[in-house]
Amino acid sequence: MKKTIYLVSALLALGLASCINDLETTPEVELTLEEVINRDPNAVEGIVSRLYASFALSGPDGPGSSDISDDAGESPFLRGIINLQDFTADGMKNRWGDDGLDQLTTASNWDSNNKFFRYLYNRAYYTIPQTNNLLNVLQTVDVPEEDVVAGEARFLRALAYYYLIDGFGKGVLVTEADFGETDFLPEASRTELFNYVEGELLEIEPLLPESNDYGRVNRYVVNMLLAKLYLNAEVYTGTARWDDALIHVERVINGPYTLDPNFVRLFSGDNDASPEIIFPLIADPLTSQSFGNTTYIVNGNLSPDTMEPIAQFGALQGWQGHRATKAWYGLYGDLETSTDDRAELFWTEGHNFEMENYRTWTDGYPSIKFRNAGFNTELPATDFSGTDFPLYRLADAYLMYAELALRGAAGADISTALGYVNQVRERSNAAPIATGDLDLDFIIDERARELNLEGHRRTDLIRFGRFTGADYLWPWKGNTVNGSAIPEHYKLFPIPELALQGNPNLTQNPGY
Repeated sequence: MKKTIYLVSALLALGLASCINDLETTPEVELTLEEVINRDPNAVEGIVSRLYASFALSGPDGPGSSDISDDAGESPFLRGIINLQDFTADGMKNRWGDDGLDQLTTASNWDSNNKFFRYLYNRAYYTIPQTNNLLNVLQTVDVPEEDVVAGEARFLRALAYYYLIDGFGKGVLVTEADFGETDFLPEASRTELFNYVEGELLEIEPLLPESNDYGRVNRYVVNMLLAKLYLNAEVYTGTARWDDALIHVERVINGPYTLDPNFVRLFSGDNDASPEIIFPLIADPLTSQSFGNTTYIVNGNLSPDTMEPIAQFGALQGWQGHRATKAWYGLYGDLETSTDDRAELFWTEGHNFEMENYRTWTDGYPSIKFRNAGFNTELPATDFSGTDFPLYRLADAYLMYAELALRGAAGADISTALGYVNQVRERSNAAPIATGDLDLDFIIDERARELNLEGHRRTDLIRFGRFTGADYLWPWKGNTVNGSAIPEHYKLFPIPELALQGNPNLTQNPGY
């Protein structure tokens, strides 16, 4: 798992298994997965790599191929995370309006037929059965480091379930034990899915190594997902788990990672050298091209009309789609006088501070946080991005610790929390804060300054009680220019209509 993602045709033997009913798969190549691994036990490495790639790529045969029967360009997992976490929230908007994208970017008129909800749901339920199939085969074959391989597969399955817990609140719980089942599986509640994912992660955490190849799961990655699960446990289950979240955040903080001395490198084309990234989703401009990995973020924020030359950001295409709102860049104060390096990562020339019309490209500032250009190395401009997506990184863990300290997690120390926050700020030349400045209002704003466009924002706003209702407004919330209230049931996405039709045991979330 270096910068190249191995596209192993043998994985096609797994087929596309449906979590809804047909849990068995029909091989599409001459050899079954079991036969392939028995012939060459080392083939399992490529198969596992392909499971990792299911979070960043659309399919095995380039950017036009798709593992699922959805649009190859629009449906990849990472693209869905950005659409549903960032464009539904305050900091970022999209102007294209593609058959449902307007409803996401204005947080209005959500319904179960919106294809963007279906995309993420389908991607999760593509990855889950594939890992189940591999885990079944691993029970009958001998491969190198079998416990580690199984642990990695179980983590990827847990990660897919995490996005179902967070976004949809329920679904079907299908594991390797269900292989061969032909009856419709029952609906699993949010708490049932939570308990399953928690148990899986706790079991595999000691089985995984402390270090692994770049882009592969190690023990600290598992701890980071556990910390995320517990941090949001009150939302997911009604019971706060701050103390448990702190245990796993501290394990991450005490691991081998350090803050990158330069914020910009974290989002550049050579960010695989960053000491801060805990778990990346890997991209490569030649061997793993996708319209759904960081290509979507980099190219989507660029325009050859107002930001020439876009090659300075390592790109050959600018799609004129994404812009930040003042709910993000306004948190830095005056961008022209701010000393915060993060405040410089917006393109202001030719663009307006106010987003009077989210469909107008020049309203709002495009984010140039992610770029395909190299930070320490010269990289050619390319059509597709080679910038890895830092799904988990140390600065997030530092800010999580501070939040947990403020929420009263046992063993957390406010002075330590202050130190972590100031390390994050001073890395970007932002002024340090004093103890009296450190409160939950500050933390949610600092998380925006540091982490926006990284797939966390909607979840953060819900945890802080700021997503629904009218207490906190942002541009175009509720489809009004200055923002308006959105209903409480928007804390969950609707279960896609096709999923409801496919399994009569599934029920729709309230309000839809």
